[in-house]
Amino acid sequence: MKVHHGIEDFAAKKLNTILTIGTFDGVHIGHKKIIERLNELKKAGQAESAILTFYPHPRSVLGQDGEIKMLTTPEEKVTLLGQYKLDHLIIEPFTEALSGMTASRFVEEILVKRLKVKKLVIGHDHRFGKNREGDFDKLVELGDLFGYAVEEIPSQEIENIAVSSTKIRKALESGEIDKANLYLGYPYLLSGEVIRGKGIGRTISFPTINLKVHEDFKLIPKIGVYIVKTVIKNKCIYGLLNIGFRPTLNGTDKSVEVYLLGIDEELYGSHMRIELLHRLRDEVRFESIEELKDQISKDVEKARNWLKKTFKTEIQP
Repeated sequence: MKVHHGIEDFAAKKLNTILTIGTFDGVHIGHKKIIERLNELKKAGQAESAILTFYPHPRSVLGQDGEIKMLTTPEEKVTLLGQYKLDHLIIEPFTEALSGMTASRFVEEILVKRLKVKKLVIGHDHRFGKNREGDFDKLVELGDLFGYAVEEIPSQEIENIAVSSTKIRKALESGEIDKANLYLGYPYLLSGEVIRGKGIGRTISFPTINLKVHEDFKLIPKIGVYIVKTVIKNKCIYGLLNIGFRPTLNGTDKSVEVYLLGIDEELYGSHMRIELLHRLRDEVRFESIEELKDQISKDVEKARNWLKKTFKTEIQP
């Protein structure tokens, strides 16, 4: 998959496209259905498959709904979309000027003249153009005028609930990681750099590593303790993730820290990816360090049992 940083970068290639448009935040199962249809059409046609997406999120630029937290960073989105054997990913900077384009002008100037769209595949709720005036009917009308076809993909439902990025955000914010992962089609991801913490975990026999998520807009799930799989230095290691303030240790800053099961080595400065598998409990303030250590031991045992039952994976002490 070729990544293009801007419409003009792609337009220079003068290629015909089978195109879809959207923010694709999370690249969830609804997005997957659209992408799969794009690839089906590519095999039958004489055009290349392409996704037009935007960064930053349009709602953050337009100041809608306050500060929106994202399910994926740009790098995570590229990695997730790269699994689908698309020809092109076009990442266009979203600006107020772009938001002011009418639906008709957006189609003519961008989709037709620059991206040379031959077929457009969109989700059921896709809106575009100034004040979101454009919809499926508008795209069909303009398609008749400019010579492209349009296909609408219905929403993907789980238990009669239409999957959306908004619903996944709400599930993560309420700690419903199992639901979020079901909607995503994969475990929710956090990624960043391993940084030095205060070293308190080592003094209580449970050394942790701290993750620095550099993107302020990345959604951090509800405070609590999670079973996770990490990828660090090309190794897959299971562990316990604590998101919170460490109240028993008089912590004041929110941290994201992991106790790795069965490994203790120098990892500072390394890049780490965390896959959140299952939520164990809320963060709790204990009356003593001994009570905290006892609870962590119980958490470790629960994690080992869950991993054995779910993945048939034995984690050695």
